[in-house]
Amino acid sequence: MARSQSSLPARLTKVDALAPDHWHLTESDDCYFLGEYTAREGYQFSPTNQLIINLKKGPDRRGRPDWKYKERAIRQVARALRAAIKESLDNITFVPIPPSKAKADPLYDDRMTQVLTTIRPTPPLDVRELVVQPVSTRAAHESQHRPSPTEILSRYELDITLAKPVAECIFVVDDVLTTGAHFCAVKSLLSSHFPETPVVGIFVARRVVRAQDGDFAVLSPES
Repeated sequence: MARSQSSLPARLTKVDALAPDHWHLTESDDCYFLGEYTAREGYQFSPTNQLIINLKKGPDRRGRPDWKYKERAIRQVARALRAAIKESLDNITFVPIPPSKAKADPLYDDRMTQVLTTIRPTPPLDVRELVVQPVSTRAAHESQHRPSPTEILSRYELDITLAKPVAECIFVVDDVLTTGAHFCAVKSLLSSHFPETPVVGIFVARRVVRAQDGDFAVLSPES
């Protein structure tokens, strides 16, 4: 399989036979991913692990020597997604899954919004932070508790100021697909407001859990 400059596959893979690893997804969910992130392994384990860990560097790292790795990861992921998405970009409304921190939180990280706006700066894509989380929570990968789609949906709100008519299709985009709970929550909220518009999930990577590890995974920061 051909590779992009980010070492990610050049084509998206549909989540199908792999769905049991992402147990909140159903046959009606249309989701795709590029690479595989292996849980409980550090950045040296694989190029995709390194890319994801760099992408997830928090805003508290801004100004430090390793911040350049996050900025590079944003550009790499944007290039990979542009190469992999074969549909006309002008027929898509892109919606990033909101991060765990509220916008007013100093640790708010809009990395996926940055990725999407970098895909094609001019003319700009239809990128909208339609779904917001007003109250900060602990990131799912930092907790033993994996929230259900219903729990997550209760934290989300639709930004009505951005809810003008959408394009032919909505692409909900995030960095890592784990249980699928966040996607299901976002899809539920969007579908209630745009019932005639298909909602597709696009992920930079799907999480791979080794059989002996169970569900819980912690990211190891790059030094």
